[in-house]
Amino acid sequence: MRGLFGNDWNWIAAGLISAVLLVGLSFLTHFPFLVSAVISVLVFAGLVFVLAPRQLFEGLDLGSIGGSRVAFARELLAQAQPAADRLTAAARSISDKDMAAKVKNLSDIAADVIARVEAKPETASSVRRFLTYYVPQAAEVAEGYATLASRRAPSQARLANIGSVIAKLQDAFVHYADSLADTELGTLDVDLRLIQESLKEDIGR
Repeated sequence: MRGLFGNDWNWIAAGLISAVLLVGLSFLTHFPFLVSAVISVLVFAGLVFVLAPRQLFEGLDLGSIGGSRVAFARELLAQAQPAADRLTAAARSISDKDMAAKVKNLSDIAADVIARVEAKPETASSVRRFLTYYVPQAAEVAEGYATLASRRAPSQARLANIGSVIAKLQDAFVHYADSLADTELGTLDVDLRLIQESLKEDIGR
């Protein structure tokens, strides 16, 4: 049952809050214990749902997309999300502001692509390599930079080499983000041409 309504943490947090509420109502406000217990149970049940982690594709009409496409997108996002989180953490651990900003930019682009694929699972195939290769590799590189930079006497040559790779990764991230945008545009160019032809027929221009 727990797996249906979140992970361990929402159940633990709900339990702690409900226990504190029970003690407070019973001993501080002198509510009857049975009434306090009923209120605490209701609060616990509500908090389990409120604190449950958001599920992938929540709110989407998955039936209209196709089960295989949703399963494929879910698999890709399951691989990419932990790596994107590692990118965010690496950016925070890098003391060099310029490099931290570059890694933060990578994590922002990764988060944006992940959000867009979640909103439109049918676009997942266009960024498969990005999600399964570039995001995890970028996390490895960023963590490597953070570890190397934390040494008392880090190799400046190695730092520069990693920095150049991160700069190239930025170009790759932008490329895939833009390619996803192109995929989302779909038949826009065809639609524009048809509209222009219709306008020319109807109003002469």
